[in-house]
Amino acid sequence: MRTLSRRLFLGTGVSAAAAGLGLAEFPAFAAESALPARPNILFIFSDDHACAAIGAYGSRINETPSIDRIAREGAVFLNNTCCNSICAPSRAAVLTGKHSHANGQRTNLDTFDGSQVTFPKLLQQSGYQTALIGKWHLRSDPTGFDHWDILTGQGEYYNPDFISPEGKRRLYGYNTDVVTDLSIRWMQEQRDPAKPFLLMCQYKAPHRTWLPNIKHLDLYEDIDIPEPPNLFDDYSGRTSSLAKNEATIERHMYMAYDLQVPPPEEGKDAEYSRGNALGRMSPAQRRAWDAAFGPRNEAFKKAKLQGKDLVRWKYQRYIKNYLRCIASIDENVGRLLDYLEWSGQLDNTIVIYASDQGFYLGEHGIYDKRWMYEESLRMPLVVRWPGAIAAGTRIEALTQNIDFAPTLLEAAGVTPPAEMQGRSLVPLMREPAAPWRDAIYYHYYEVGEHGVPKHDGVRTARYKLIHFYDADEWEFFDLEKDPHEMHSVYSDPAYAQQVADLKATLQRLRTEYKVPE
Repeated sequence: MRTLSRRLFLGTGVSAAAAGLGLAEFPAFAAESALPARPNILFIFSDDHACAAIGAYGSRINETPSIDRIAREGAVFLNNTCCNSICAPSRAAVLTGKHSHANGQRTNLDTFDGSQVTFPKLLQQSGYQTALIGKWHLRSDPTGFDHWDILTGQGEYYNPDFISPEGKRRLYGYNTDVVTDLSIRWMQEQRDPAKPFLLMCQYKAPHRTWLPNIKHLDLYEDIDIPEPPNLFDDYSGRTSSLAKNEATIERHMYMAYDLQVPPPEEGKDAEYSRGNALGRMSPAQRRAWDAAFGPRNEAFKKAKLQGKDLVRWKYQRYIKNYLRCIASIDENVGRLLDYLEWSGQLDNTIVIYASDQGFYLGEHGIYDKRWMYEESLRMPLVVRWPGAIAAGTRIEALTQNIDFAPTLLEAAGVTPPAEMQGRSLVPLMREPAAPWRDAIYYHYYEVGEHGVPKHDGVRTARYKLIHFYDADEWEFFDLEKDPHEMHSVYSDPAYAQQVADLKATLQRLRTEYKVPE
């Protein structure tokens, strides 16, 4: 018992007391024996975690044993998608079970309307104790939670600031570890054991700027991560907007801000240097960081790389730091599972791991998200629910983040309100081949960073139709023949009927979801 409890708090690299959390080792009490009739819900949410970087989805570039355990002992949703691939809108869709136009959170710049119906509010009203810890990113204060303790804005990787009803404070340690410490503390010391709970544990990682934990700075350093086959995409055969995108590894990554190579330049590099990232580190943290990256950066400068060699170097620096951030996530998912198992609650808790959207890991030469292409449209979803989901279940149906709210409500015995546009996934959990939707609807609204135009579209099991409506440009992909979406066949006569069918589906879903014209 003592060995396990110590291990659960090793993540921050300092003692719990030094982190200012006031955590003691788990007391030697008997594990809970009587399981409540309604399951607890642990919802673990990361930011920008691509399916391609998860073992359960067939990763070629890293291992995620703790996330894979959830999938192995439960279900992996193979075609789960977001309705709007950007942080705040996806989070609003999860909370409300509605598309962006219906919940009002079309872009990151909107402020979430906390007065509207959300699934945490309904669970709270039905007797659940609710808590939110970590990234919020919706501008307004959280509502529907008995306890909330959130990162400021995007949050910072080192020594992050938190806001709660009691005010603002800074906690020492690595963000992912600290969020987990606070989550375990809430489950251990602050929840009412007479009530079932909903805990939303939400990580900043692996969001840009990809600062790994000190203990992971050497991870992957002696290997080359495989490149995606379309790292050097020339953007021919698709919308003219794609070639104008401003999220390329070649032209748009900042040397300091994104790749940790000083001296700083202008803009984001200067902002990075002034204290939004490395400047927050303690002297000990900074020494360890400089010891790792200093020699590597000197070797890079001496190499004087150009052209494709420089792009390949940028890819390796980016992807290794991204994957190092994910290593911390996976470790902390393991800590949460260990705590639930230790306390006797694991088999009466629905454990979910998901991310707010996917992310480009060099595919099409891009980092970031937003586009309706597969890498950012698909978002991971693995669920462990003993007694309801058979171990090793694989679900191929087209699911979406608007489905999360009605799913968790039904699991808790609460009838989802009719205004929710998603569908409960419980029938699929019981029978993966159950009748389901034939298409999902997507709509990206934000015009700003990275040069991605507004667009909407539909995806079926095989085909995808995208409309860049301001320019009135269309794309159509046969995902079976062209899984990397390298050539639109919108104008190919051989696909005329399929294009017409998906245009009709797009209009049907716009009408069904009451999308404004």
